[in-house]
Amino acid sequence: MGSTAQEEMRQFWDRNERSGRPLSPHVTIYRWSLPMAMSITHRATGVALSLGIWVLSQVSLLLSPVPSGISVLSQAWDLGKGLKLPQVTQSGVLVLALTLLSSAALALL
Repeated sequence: MGSTAQEEMRQFWDRNERSGRPLSPHVTIYRWSLPMAMSITHRATGVALSLGIWVLSQVSLLLSPVPSGISVLSQAWDLGKGLKLPQVTQSGVLVLALTLLSSAALALL
């Protein structure tokens, strides 16, 4: 007849306590080596670069004139202004021109 999971777990912990084993290895029991330090540094720089790219993408989204230009245009349309076909075309060209100019300016930074 097999034992239950609880019985097996209790036997495991009893065996560990009798043998004096630690619960889990800790950083302090290892001697630092070059590969260990390089591995930790590699992971830390990877996380930092990922966060940096995320921050840069968020900043570029905030500085992009497309959402703000389009939202201003939508606000004007909501107020009933600029709904005639020539005005719609002019405002579209204006938003597109501002988008290209600001993108070029950001690219030069």
